[in-house]
Amino acid sequence: MNDDELLDAVGPAFSRLRRTQLLHAEPSITRKDLTRTLVLNIVAEGEPDQEMTIGGVAERLAVDPSVGSRMVNDCITAGLLLRVASQSDGRRTVLRLTASGRALTARFRKLQRRAFENITRDWSATERREFARLLLKYVDSVATV
Repeated sequence: MNDDELLDAVGPAFSRLRRTQLLHAEPSITRKDLTRTLVLNIVAEGEPDQEMTIGGVAERLAVDPSVGSRMVNDCITAGLLLRVASQSDGRRTVLRLTASGRALTARFRKLQRRAFENITRDWSATERREFARLLLKYVDSVATV
């Protein structure tokens, strides 16, 4: 594969990453929880310094505000998120993880780690670390673009 073909293959590869083995992991995670973790991770990434709103979640997920609102409300109904008054502006409502939300997020991260280890089981420890380092560098760079 030449350089252009290799670089052209990156986008489709990222699309395939979403379709992981996590739904078949033990203990299993439901499709609903997989979707909920998208919202929970956004809220968790901002805690404790940033105040995340429903609009902020929708923006980061690149979905319509009404879709973001439904996703957040589902997490609230499931006991994973709370709406609380902003500490900087009491008129605003922000989102916080509940203990159950933190537990689901932690469980999902463990499943992601297991999936990574399973997928890269034939890789050397050096390859795993280098890939992880470069992937984190890539994600950090996305935030600055």
